[in-house]
Amino acid sequence: MCKDNENSNYEYDVCETGSVVSNDGKKQIRCISIIGQIEGHYILPQDQKSTKYEHLIPILVSCEQDENIDGLLIVLNTMGGDVEAGLAIAEMIASMKKPTVSLVLGGGHSIGVPLAVCSDRSFIVPSATMTIHPVRISGTVLGTPQTYFYFEKMQERISSFVCAHSNIKEEKFSSLMMRTDQIATDTGSIIDGREAVEIGLIDSIGGLSDALSALEDMINKSNKNS
Repeated sequence: MCKDNENSNYEYDVCETGSVVSNDGKKQIRCISIIGQIEGHYILPQDQKSTKYEHLIPILVSCEQDENIDGLLIVLNTMGGDVEAGLAIAEMIASMKKPTVSLVLGGGHSIGVPLAVCSDRSFIVPSATMTIHPVRISGTVLGTPQTYFYFEKMQERISSFVCAHSNIKEEKFSSLMMRTDQIATDTGSIIDGREAVEIGLIDSIGGLSDALSALEDMINKSNKNS
């Protein structure tokens, strides 16, 4: 745990929200991290790493409104989580006017896929992986046609978003999502960084320096056009 320090916004941002503002003297970049499991309507156990959507949404609003913030870097290493919370965050990032860049480190699984592609430019390191699978739910499920209709509509929302914000074809995304020969007792695909770029899901292979360089170029172009 971090020590209490009312005078340290940096310490509070890192410890409480997993975000920080980086300033090189010329540009200010807000960096947010999406790690562990994305927490939505239900509180996760305290021993699980989680990203709380009620933390990220105000940060995104502040970033968009703050004249001193020039761009946004999203760093992902997530197993997925709450579908509606993850998609809500992705939609907010996609609707921002300020330049945004995402970087997948470790993993961008499940609902982490829309979060990885929602930015203006996306990067992934070669060793990272992404899991693409259909929507599922745990616990008691009513075996009615309405339940399956709900799943179908939710899946359409996710697939449409991913395909609209990346270069992957809908047929390719669907085929990866419905594979039965790769994940034990489940349906879907696990792809690494290079494959994610080859199929058009992610824009480029690259690490932190590549993501920052791309973001700075976008900021410079945005400033020239303003």
